[in-house]
Amino acid sequence: MSDIAHSTIAFESHFARDFPELAVPWRAEEAPDPQLLALNGPLAVELGFDPDFLRSPEGVRLLLGNEVPEDATPVAQGYSGHQFGFYSPRLGDGRALLLGEVEGTDGKLRDIHLKGSGRTPFARNGDGRAVIGPMLREFIVSESMHALGIPTTRSLAVVATGRPVQRETVLPGAVLTRVASSHLRVGSFQYARASDDLDLLRRLADHAIERHHPSSVGDADRYLGLLKDVVSVQAKLVAQWMLVGFVHGVMNTDNMTISGETIDYGPCAFIEGFDPGAVYSSIDEMGRYAYRNQPLVAEWNLARFAESIAPLIHQDEEKAVAMAVEALNGFRTQYSAAWFSGMKAKLGLPEDIDDGVASPLVDDLLELVQEARADYTSFFRSLGRAARGEGEQARGVILDLPAFDAWLVRWRELAPDADAMDAVNPVYIPRNHLVEEALAAATEGDIGPTEGLLEALASPFKERRGMEKYAAPAPDSFGPYRTFCGT
Repeated sequence: MSDIAHSTIAFESHFARDFPELAVPWRAEEAPDPQLLALNGPLAVELGFDPDFLRSPEGVRLLLGNEVPEDATPVAQGYSGHQFGFYSPRLGDGRALLLGEVEGTDGKLRDIHLKGSGRTPFARNGDGRAVIGPMLREFIVSESMHALGIPTTRSLAVVATGRPVQRETVLPGAVLTRVASSHLRVGSFQYARASDDLDLLRRLADHAIERHHPSSVGDADRYLGLLKDVVSVQAKLVAQWMLVGFVHGVMNTDNMTISGETIDYGPCAFIEGFDPGAVYSSIDEMGRYAYRNQPLVAEWNLARFAESIAPLIHQDEEKAVAMAVEALNGFRTQYSAAWFSGMKAKLGLPEDIDDGVASPLVDDLLELVQEARADYTSFFRSLGRAARGEGEQARGVILDLPAFDAWLVRWRELAPDADAMDAVNPVYIPRNHLVEEALAAATEGDIGPTEGLLEALASPFKERRGMEKYAAPAPDSFGPYRTFCGT
């Protein structure tokens, strides 16, 4: 690598060095004709990278993992996972690599990780590759989630490889460069626990505490404290998903982070017409990961995490189980509190309003919105206008107008704060039809629609002239929506 690259990029190898049991040294597949499709310049600066260097041929090769600093140790991470409820003891990064960690300008350590970089020893029957559409989907949706204030992995770049990839048809290949606080997952702990190596399990838990939950050190039992902290961050995260209408689509235990970040944007989508039973993933035939099931699945996943670290919580199995169950019981309370607080904010109500007043107000409204299958995002945004006395837009999508008018009277008597509502109810989300249009265009070589969509999503709460199409629901002609993993 050149001198400029050495002076610009420095990777740490904490995970590769500290957890050889969970890390297989590996190299990314060479890309025959790499072309940079998308670069997140502001994120590059946060990481201490020079965006101009990353746009250079040498920088693009770095983003692909084809040219990394000599002291870097790219690895494929091992982990287990429950996939749609069924346990797989050996999953791991089948088409991904951890290039290493970097210290950003804020002093925080972050992982630089590739997706679609070729087969690894964990690949099983897969080809290890990815195609442009799904990689740009993760770029678009993860950056939207970041702009919405929801903890998430971020996307640094998408690079076309110049290699055709066989799926249902032949599609152009691509690699995503992803950034995360770490890639520690519930599945990482399941893998360590299954090895019956208590020392490995303890080292992994200590690493998680040091990197993500240092407050656990002050707990009388640091590992019980770790469990409580992971329960807490996941309860708040899933509440935020629900408040914006996000459906992850594949909430396997290997897709739940210890940090509390959203990870692995595969068959994800945002609900439009409000339907608590919404399922978009083509592989979720039983609706396990439907919108309304997400809190329940998160709690189930956390129980698997508790099982994995139980030997660290207490030597006596019965006591360990009792302590873990008590910690897990905190999930529903914390989730409900976070969701209800968020709903009050969406309605412009003060945080300290009496629950006996706010709760029926929320319940009654959601019943009306569900009955009408009103567009979730635009309806809540229109309530800001209703709080200012302009209620016709909101009324126009509700079926039971007498009930809604009565609701408006009750709500307006509480003097909702319209400006506060506009700060939490987005104008722009990744509308499913616009995402699909952008991905289809990019696959054909036109990145313009992706850039326009990203521009709108970067400031989701600020309504802007000329961007009306990014706020509009899908036309009826778009039809029922289905998403695919892309593997």
